[in-house]
Amino acid sequence: MFQGSITALITPFKNGAVDEKAFQSLVDWQIKEGTEAVVPCGTTGESPTLSHDEHRRVVDLCIEVAKGRVPVIAGAGSNSTAEAIALTRHAKQSGADAVLVVTPYYNKPSQEGLYRHYEAINDAVEIPIFIYNIPSRSVIDMSVATMARLAKLPNIVGVKDCTELARTPRQRAALGDDFIMFSGDDATALAYLAQSGTGCISVTANVAPRHCAEMHAAWRQGDVKKAQAINTRLAALHDVLFVEPSPAPVKYAASLLGKCAPEVRLPIVPASEQAQIAVRAAMTGAGLLN
Repeated sequence: MFQGSITALITPFKNGAVDEKAFQSLVDWQIKEGTEAVVPCGTTGESPTLSHDEHRRVVDLCIEVAKGRVPVIAGAGSNSTAEAIALTRHAKQSGADAVLVVTPYYNKPSQEGLYRHYEAINDAVEIPIFIYNIPSRSVIDMSVATMARLAKLPNIVGVKDCTELARTPRQRAALGDDFIMFSGDDATALAYLAQSGTGCISVTANVAPRHCAEMHAAWRQGDVKKAQAINTRLAALHDVLFVEPSPAPVKYAASLLGKCAPEVRLPIVPASEQAQIAVRAAMTGAGLLN
């Protein structure tokens, strides 16, 4: 049910508010282009600056337009365990297929604190839960041993992994074949698959959904050369979408496709002129613009 190319959706804004029409159009386009699941209200969706009402509304809008065609993995993370449980409950009630829960940022809990945070969510809501381990943003790093403990809980099914590639086979060995392991880094997604990964929760897929989906499909079909060719084609785009703090570059890229305005919320600022030039060049090089 959960595999392949999964889009970490941007949240379009218009005059400071969520652009609901643009968002639902984006989700529908993603599905038609072959994206295999979608993630609303992750970091790429600017969840830190969405109000709680906006967060719930965006999840609802995504589920409404997806209509069961692909799984919806709703962002439900917080550095407050009670808040993460509340967001997870809403996702469950709204019909999400799973939730993505980031490791608590800023608090810097111990490994035991991490375990109990996810254990509490697991015990409170019966829904598949993906751990989001991203030390570069949350400061803490969940150890393989802690993740292996969590994998024994009934609702903890997988991880969005933003650590080093060398860890991937160690995690697979510790977590077993059924644990779902998604890369959170487009630039190393193909290498992650080769290291026994299951797929990628992708930023690039916001603007190149068909290419990303075809790369994962080619890998599963054993067509390594095709997967490599697509990865090479997208390599410059993977890099440039992080040339400035995300999601400013990818929102500008989406605006070039007419999918939304390039508007972001402070403290993120719009892509600079230099970044815009680089994004346009990478989009053109990938064959996404004429």
